[in-house]
Amino acid sequence: MAQHEQVAEQAAQPDQAAQAEQAVDEMPWAEVTPDAARRLLVAAVEAFAERGYHATTTRDIASRAGMSPAALYIHYKTKEELLLRISSIGHEKALRILRRAADGEGSAADRLTEAVRSFVRWHAGHHTTARVVQYELDSLGEEHRPAIVALRRRSDAAVREIINDGVKAGEFDVQDIPGTTLAVLSLCIDVARWFNTEGRRTPDEVGALYADLVLRMVGAEAQK
Repeated sequence: MAQHEQVAEQAAQPDQAAQAEQAVDEMPWAEVTPDAARRLLVAAVEAFAERGYHATTTRDIASRAGMSPAALYIHYKTKEELLLRISSIGHEKALRILRRAADGEGSAADRLTEAVRSFVRWHAGHHTTARVVQYELDSLGEEHRPAIVALRRRSDAAVREIINDGVKAGEFDVQDIPGTTLAVLSLCIDVARWFNTEGRRTPDEVGALYADLVLRMVGAEAQK
């Protein structure tokens, strides 16, 4: 059996850490308190995903949360502050997923599989949130955008580190590591755009599929 097939099979059986991560994922925005602030944030995610950031008003968000527009300003000074909070939490989550994989045990192929599988599973399982997190970056002003860009660069660095390790170890055949890193992340992120909960694949199945595809991209299929 080729290495990419072995690793993909292992990826279908998440370890205890991954299971714990998945349990936390089932309680989105648990870190946001008090409850009113959380309700507003959830409403903002839904509105931004449905209408886009610029077409959404604070009145839209408050209405979805069952609150008055005045109540929104108790917790968030502006609509952009809401987007910043959503984006910060989402990008920090993405970084934790990728950094945990990069720092994990096993070969580069093992770690790349875990990174892609977990990253894709999150983007599929939380596709509404992920669409806002990944595709509304340009809606942030110059004051707030650099902090999010910095988080994205750290996520990029985690994947690039794994691919570089694989090339050094002779596991991967990659000529352009930065370009391949960008391709891998772009492939994973795009899942949030098209994933449908009524489709025939679950988030775990899409994660396993993409892990296999990415290993083929880096030339790991030649490894026995």
